Amino acid sequence: MKSNIKIRKVEKQDLDFVYKSICELENEVVDFEVFAIIFNENISNLNSLYLLSENENECVGFVSFHTQNLLHHCGPVEEIQEFFIDKKHCGQGIGRLLINEIKDFADQNNLKSIEVTTNKRRVENVLIYENLGFSLSHNKFTIYK
Repeated sequence: MKSNIKIRKVEKQDLDFVYKSICELENEVVDFEVFAIIFNENISNLNSLYLLSENENECVGFVSFHTQNLLHHCGPVEEIQEFFIDKKHCGQGIGRLLINEIKDFADQNNLKSIEVTTNKRRVENVLIYENLGFSLSHNKFTIYK
């Protein structure tokens, strides 16, 4: 793991990095104007937290998560919405640093659980998430419109 990795909150000037990351993650170019509106809404939402990892001044990864109260948990739950590490920085412990920040946030805010969903086409992520301490406990079903 590189010792010069810093974790900080995402700021407005990080828009381009997050945009490029999401396009790479989704393997498609998403509408930048719509993306920018949602990005700015989300980073100012008190129930969302976006964290960025930097190697010196180079952005190398980010994670976003949303906290909400769920009836079936009788309390607040955190859901990771996006999680991205630049390919040339994979395997260096950056993802673990980001997840540890999320775990600390969950502990400090008495959250009941941390949840993450991954697309079935990203088969390798199951092992990655298990190595980060997650257990495969649910199935998620989606209707696309």
